[in-house]
Amino acid sequence: MKNYNLLTKQELQNEYSLVKSEYEKYKAQGLKLDLSRGKPNSDQLDISLPLLAESRPREKCFSVSGFDCRNYGVLDGIPEMKKLFADMLGIKEEYIAVGGNSSLQLMYDALARAMLFGVVGSERPWCKEEGLKWICVTPGYDRHFKITETLGFELLSVPMTSDGPDMDMVEQLVCDPKVKGIWCVPKYSNPTGNTYSDETVRRLAKMECAAPDFRIMWDNAYAVHDLGEEGDKLLNIFDEAEKYGTLDRIFYFTSTSKITFPGAGVAMMAASPKNLKQILTYMGVQTIGYDKLNQLRHTSYFSDGEAVHKHMMLLAELIGEKFDITLSALDELDGLGIAEWTKPRGGYFVSLNVMPGCAKRVFELMKEAGVTLTSVGATFPYGIDPRDENLRIAPTYPTNDELKVATAILTLAVRLAALEKLLK
Repeated sequence: MKNYNLLTKQELQNEYSLVKSEYEKYKAQGLKLDLSRGKPNSDQLDISLPLLAESRPREKCFSVSGFDCRNYGVLDGIPEMKKLFADMLGIKEEYIAVGGNSSLQLMYDALARAMLFGVVGSERPWCKEEGLKWICVTPGYDRHFKITETLGFELLSVPMTSDGPDMDMVEQLVCDPKVKGIWCVPKYSNPTGNTYSDETVRRLAKMECAAPDFRIMWDNAYAVHDLGEEGDKLLNIFDEAEKYGTLDRIFYFTSTSKITFPGAGVAMMAASPKNLKQILTYMGVQTIGYDKLNQLRHTSYFSDGEAVHKHMMLLAELIGEKFDITLSALDELDGLGIAEWTKPRGGYFVSLNVMPGCAKRVFELMKEAGVTLTSVGATFPYGIDPRDENLRIAPTYPTNDELKVATAILTLAVRLAALEKLLK
């Protein structure tokens, strides 16, 4: 097919008639399909079922430290869970505090504490300051943006590049003492699937920040979510921060949510010892301890980081098929001059940029045909995509057959929206 931008009006009209006819056939089927959220489907969840199948007699309820995990206590997590996270991520055990089931909750709590009590480096509560700002890499994760919006920050957009955030812009913005932090999903970023380059990680670690209490919210949600043995490599931000004396700058998060069971996994926060001392002081007021039996379940099932890797390669076989289906469908748009998309080697999403001004129309067409997408604008602060072009595609939840249908409709919707615009 030719580039749509080079067609005559009559050729565009002929193409529109053909595409519209194909689209209407799908629309008439009364479908109900979902590409909106990065959720594992039942086949992926089944891989982790042995974690729940093991009976737990009394003698298996004790941590290696001798602590009875059926009881209150051990605020920052059992030693074997810290060791497992350290092994998975290549970070020091002494930096780790294990939480409950949700890393998002730990992120919210970290910022809420900063608002109420300040952070190491400046004990002044952020709520005592006016005009606070936060850097948001776009397109990015809507729930991140909503946390800082809800807490009253002005959200500053910085575009994502193939190497991570536009660091020239970031370094300029952090010259303002009102800028208190940045959201980062450094490996297989949501939704682009891009991984930060070594140079980007170094620049984040060493940049001069006007705010002494600046924080990098390092949400490494997809740290082990490669689609094959040759996944992307991410530089260790703690190692770089230690070199430049900025260790207190890093608030690091991850969880097992998309490794085992979303909503029933184990989350953790990692930070410098000075940060952790302050954090645990306030966390100890909030809870007497998180679910240690769940931590034991996970560490009984995963002996070390290599066991996690083998488990993730089983998931990669299933998820990889879904990415292949999605990217194969998007190849139908290649050469038309109306769309661009990422081709990640891991993570959970594909970022699709359609012709500017057309994303909302594609969303409408998909909805009319019975396919749910993430709302247009969700990948930008305040829910507003200034170019109306970005769509986050989440291929993991549908069955493969459903996904083939949904992505076929997607390519038709992208073509229809572009043709409608060009014909105007």
